[in-house]
Amino acid sequence: MEEKLLITPLYDSHVALGAKMSPFAGFMMPIQYTNITDEHNAVRHHVGMFDVSHMGEVFITGPDAEKFVNHIFTNDIRGMKDGQVLYGMMLYPDGGTVDDLLVYKEFVPDCYLLVINAANIAKDYAWMQEQAKGYAVTVDNQSDNWGQIALQGPDAEKTLVSVLGMQEAADLTFYTYRDFTVGGKRVIVSRTGYTGEDGFEIYATPEQTVLFWKQLLEAGVTPCGLGCRDTLRFEAGLPLYGDELSADISPVMAGLGMFCKMDKEEFIGKEALADQKAGNIVRKLVGIEIEDKAIPRAGYPVELEDGTEVGIVTTGYHSISLDKSICFALVDKAYAALDTPLWIHIRKKTFPGKVVKKRFYQTNYKK
Repeated sequence: MEEKLLITPLYDSHVALGAKMSPFAGFMMPIQYTNITDEHNAVRHHVGMFDVSHMGEVFITGPDAEKFVNHIFTNDIRGMKDGQVLYGMMLYPDGGTVDDLLVYKEFVPDCYLLVINAANIAKDYAWMQEQAKGYAVTVDNQSDNWGQIALQGPDAEKTLVSVLGMQEAADLTFYTYRDFTVGGKRVIVSRTGYTGEDGFEIYATPEQTVLFWKQLLEAGVTPCGLGCRDTLRFEAGLPLYGDELSADISPVMAGLGMFCKMDKEEFIGKEALADQKAGNIVRKLVGIEIEDKAIPRAGYPVELEDGTEVGIVTTGYHSISLDKSICFALVDKAYAALDTPLWIHIRKKTFPGKVVKKRFYQTNYKK
């Protein structure tokens, strides 16, 4: 029997707007409203908004909250200031990735908000509960009680202030957040983003999320689907769990070792990462630029000129912002150096390319 797909509080609005809906991470989500190119460009040049209510919110509270989160998280939360946000991963003991996530340090003692990927909510929650044994903490999955809108683009700050009246949000620096009270309910506004542009996340009750979305729509903000969310994050060199990170792909393999603080006394997976950082990895994630307009897709082989397979594409597009065919690929580490020539097997032909930096597109946003 097929599992019933979940919907977000904004589902009715997506349908009313004529969005192309498709299953994603157990939810029925909008892929596009008009077309991916227009929505992509709205975010790059003006402002767009995404329904990301499918993301998970787990609160960790209790006397051992800091100690516990630091144990399961690769980044170092010791010394975090109230209102600060950190990016990092949860790992299995072998270094494989449970999930990549954001940790928010709350304004009350011994409390952290962990924002996790939608497809991993049940798995992550079970993992946290298992690891919490022996710690004086409560692991509270509040995902069903929160909606979330991501407001992204160069005009995001101006829009948030003028349309929703959240003037104080303009004072937020990159990777910080603050609380608002709207209609007697808590609203969290953070400034992180997943597009490479300036951006804010608005966490609110499902009812408030519907209200905020309606206000933004009426103000002319472009609704954007998950299609352009993927093209935007990809151009900016940001990973997607399941593609560039997984139980088989560690942060070191993905080039995200800077978010794994090896000077911490311990965290789950530290020993495995230390071994990998010492050079004991087989493959590394790279960016590849192709000399043709052919589009590399996930799963396509990466080869040497003689046809020897040395890797696999994880994400690929013909870049909207750059007008180039580019991809992420997991390749044998011997071929991961910049400017290494590699070929992508697309259908029945191979196309030459070279290894480039994974951050394909540089925005004007100053963090």
